[in-house]
Amino acid sequence: MRLVPPPATHTPPLGALLKQYAAGSALTCEPVDQGLLNRGYRVATTRGRYFLKHHFDPETADPAAIAHQHRATQRLADLGVPVAPPLTGTDGRTVAVIGGHAYALHPWIDGRHRHGGQLTAAQCTRLGALLGVVHASLERVMPAQGRAPERKRAPAHPPEGADPTDTFALIDDLLAQVRRHRPCDAFDELARHRLLERRALLERHVDRRPPQGGSEGWVHGDFHPFNLLYRDGEPAAIVDWDRLGVQPRAEEAVRAAVIFFVRPAGTLDLAKVRAYARAYRRTAGAGPAELAAAVHRVWWERLNDFWILRWHYERGDTRADPQFPAASALVVWWTREYEAVCEAFAG
Repeated sequence: MRLVPPPATHTPPLGALLKQYAAGSALTCEPVDQGLLNRGYRVATTRGRYFLKHHFDPETADPAAIAHQHRATQRLADLGVPVAPPLTGTDGRTVAVIGGHAYALHPWIDGRHRHGGQLTAAQCTRLGALLGVVHASLERVMPAQGRAPERKRAPAHPPEGADPTDTFALIDDLLAQVRRHRPCDAFDELARHRLLERRALLERHVDRRPPQGGSEGWVHGDFHPFNLLYRDGEPAAIVDWDRLGVQPRAEEAVRAAVIFFVRPAGTLDLAKVRAYARAYRRTAGAGPAELAAAVHRVWWERLNDFWILRWHYERGDTRADPQFPAASALVVWWTREYEAVCEAFAG
């Protein structure tokens, strides 16, 4: 089924959707601003409150793949993992396709997002344990790798990390785009500085390209503060399972920690990382060596990655611009403090 890209002012067909889910009549519908790939709405009806998700990112909007994610979250809920499985429609399906657009209706979860700076040491421990439980639970409820015909497999990880030759070419291309941008603004100046800095950094560490990734298994795929809701200081629901797939598990643990615990100046709170990582290793059954290898691969990934600049200059999409100062500074700090970061994850 070919889905239709939504216009910028797309309004969901609430009447038809609510009828399909037997969810009453709409009272209010408010857009939820957070989220870069899909659209969400807080909906109040005569029967309750709901979260309406409009799946439109081409990489994740296939209805069969969405239904596969829904089955996974229901199995996780049955194990007691804090998730928010979708409602089932009157036709027995959890995905509604109307006018070429895919939707799902979830119960509304009262809660708030928290970044690492808002978490206590004990909460950091519980966060790491939660991700470990997610990975261990997915191992129980999901099919063995390669036995999911209804699902599109996640892109296979390359046998080695990113090729620095490609990165040098990308840096040159981005620098050219920065030079062409008029009028030159503060973002352009920072982008130019960071690109030149990154090229020099990569030249010094070009021989540290990592080998193939570690132990693979089912992962959430996008575990970060905006995909976890807290209520009364405890995790209430892990949301947005669009990137569910088979990947190196320890790398997801490292990526998540880097997002949760990065400070505005581009450093990591290593004490909180340590508490999180120890709990993750314990609940996921991952050893120190596996985490150290994952740290190296994610560091190399960050060293070679420019997704925020590509969104800004190639797509004209500036929504991620506020993340750029901390994210670009983190790579430099991480390279300088490489041993300390490894120790925090694996010590």
